[in-house]
Amino acid sequence: MSGNLVYIQSGGPTSVINTSLYGAIMKAKSSPEIDHIYGSRYGIEGLIKDNLVDLGQYSDDELALLKQTPGAALGSSRKKISGDQEYLQKILETIEKRNIKYVLVNGGNDSMDTCAALAKLTDGKDIRIIGVPKTIDNDLDFTHHCVGYPSACRHILNAVSSIIVDGSSYSKGKVTIIEVMGRDTGWLAASTGLLEGKYRPDAILLPETKNIQIRDFCEHISKVYKEKGTAFVVVSEGVELQREEVTGADAFGHTSPEGVSISLAKTMKNEYGINCRYAILSIPTRADPYSISKVDSKEAYEVGQKAVELALSGESGLMVAIKNGAEEGYFPTLFTIEADKVANKVKFFPSHWYSFPNIVSEEFKNYLSPLLRGSIEVELDSNGVSKKFELKN
Repeated sequence: MSGNLVYIQSGGPTSVINTSLYGAIMKAKSSPEIDHIYGSRYGIEGLIKDNLVDLGQYSDDELALLKQTPGAALGSSRKKISGDQEYLQKILETIEKRNIKYVLVNGGNDSMDTCAALAKLTDGKDIRIIGVPKTIDNDLDFTHHCVGYPSACRHILNAVSSIIVDGSSYSKGKVTIIEVMGRDTGWLAASTGLLEGKYRPDAILLPETKNIQIRDFCEHISKVYKEKGTAFVVVSEGVELQREEVTGADAFGHTSPEGVSISLAKTMKNEYGINCRYAILSIPTRADPYSISKVDSKEAYEVGQKAVELALSGESGLMVAIKNGAEEGYFPTLFTIEADKVANKVKFFPSHWYSFPNIVSEEFKNYLSPLLRGSIEVELDSNGVSKKFELKN
C-alpha cells in the first residue's frame, strides 16, 4: 500500500524522543511503499491544522543530530482528541488531503489515548496507526520499561551524588531536599537507591509510599541531621503534600505538582528549627544529551524502526513495547500491545521494591542497572556545546 507517513510527538519530551523519530525516518526512507515522510507540528495540532513539515528534505548528517537533540524536534502538545468530533473530522480531512496511509504517535499513556482514538477514527480505511512509547516517568503498563527513563535516571544519579558531595563539604551543614520529576509515580526517585555508601540519600519519598506520614518522615530527617550535621533527601514531585498550585490543568486534567521540596523545607524550618536547602531537578532531567545511555539510545531507535515495520505490515491500533526475554540478565525483545489497553493507565512502582527510608530491592537494581550502561558520543560545536537538529520552516 503506497502512501505517505506522518510522525507525531506528544506529551513531555525525553532526551531520546528524537532518536525514535530518527529511527522511524531512516526506516521509512528505505521503504519503497512510503512516498513522503511528514512531521506533524506541535503534536496532534499539526494534523488538526494541516501544519506538516517535510522530513525528506534533510540530509543524513542533519538527521543524525536528532540522536543528541533534546526536546520534541517537531513540537509537542497535550491536546485531547478522543470524543471531540470537530477535531477528529479535521484530522481525517488532513489525512485524506495529504494521502497519509501511516501515522505514528510517539508519547506516553495520554498519547496512547490519542493513538487509540486515531485507530478508531480510521477503522475500515487503508490507514495504519502505531504507537511509539515514551516517558521518563516509566509509568506505561505492559512494557518492561519506557525509552527515556534510563537516561533520566542517569541524570538524576549524577546530579544527586554530586549534590551530596557538595553538601558534605562542611562539618555542620544543612538538610538538602532534592525534588525529582514523577507526577504519579516514584520510578525516578527510587533510582537514587542504587547509589551506594555516602552517596545514597538518607531518605527517599515516593508517591506510592502513602503509608508513610510526612511527620514521621520529617522526624527521621531531624534525627539524621542531629547525628551527622547534614542530611540529604530525595522526594518525588508527586508526593501528596499541601503546596501552592503553580499551573493550571492540561487537557487530560493533569497539573504540575512541582514545589513539594519547598513545602518540606518550610516544615523542617517551622516545626523543627532546621534550615534546609532545596534543589528541583526539573527540565534538565529529560533534556540532558550527556546523560543518554547507550542502551536507551539503541532501544529508542529500534522502537521507531519497529513502528514503521508494523505499519507497513498492515497492523494498526498497536503500541510497540519492550520485554526482557531472559530470567537472568537483560536480553530485550520487542512486541506489541493494543494502544487502548495502555491509554490513560499508570504503572506504579512496586511496593515490595522499596523499604523506608532509603532501601531499594536487589530485584529493582537488577531491573534498572542494565539500562544505564554505556554512553553515546555527543558532537560539540567550537564552544563545547552539543549540536542540535534544527527544523526548517
